[in-house]
Amino acid sequence: MYNFNFYKNILVLIGFFLIFENSHAGAYDDFFKAVKLDDARGVQALLNRGFDPNTLDERGQTGLLLALKENALKTAEALIRLDQTKVELRNDKDESPLMMAALRGHKELVELLIWRDADVNKTGWTPLHYAASGGHAEVAQLLLNHSAYIDAESPNGTTPLMMAAMYGSPEVVKLLLQEGADRDHKNQLGMTALDFAKQASRKDAIQLLQALSAATPGAATTNKPEARW
Repeated sequence: MYNFNFYKNILVLIGFFLIFENSHAGAYDDFFKAVKLDDARGVQALLNRGFDPNTLDERGQTGLLLALKENALKTAEALIRLDQTKVELRNDKDESPLMMAALRGHKELVELLIWRDADVNKTGWTPLHYAASGGHAEVAQLLLNHSAYIDAESPNGTTPLMMAAMYGSPEVVKLLLQEGADRDHKNQLGMTALDFAKQASRKDAIQLLQALSAATPGAATTNKPEARW
């Protein structure tokens, strides 16, 4: 009788475990599907039932990062405003939600993430690099207003001005130059922002960089804050 009751209890526990696992798997799939569809109400309903907003998908990214990549802006805002959301959780490329919001040009979400104490000056590639790459002058200005280091270096020494010169907009190039970015800084390959602009055949950036160089040689290298790393 003892053995029968023991094995009966084991089977009951296994049954509860399987039910829990199936329920969790369903919630997992439903959560990331709702994120992709920008179904903020569906996401909120799952969170109200106890689903962890910091759960990683099969690619190792949070729902917040996925929402920003998919331009699911209502869902992204809801997740940012949620106290339980860890806004500094990054993907395997060390990309943060603030970097992704900056790249996409979502100024309001950038403001919200800064309000949630997202790291403006993370080491390596930074939100300002991403805003510059995306050509978003207003976002770049916002980051600079919150003490983003203007000459932050990526792992290979590339600065936001270099990224703006190659991929961004003339507005961002002009903004960074006006704010004092070092146009003569070289990365580990010995390339300056002007070299980046020439490599990309960016006539607008080339003209801006050459015009400043001719008008105020050396002016952009003064009064610069020290790097945090």
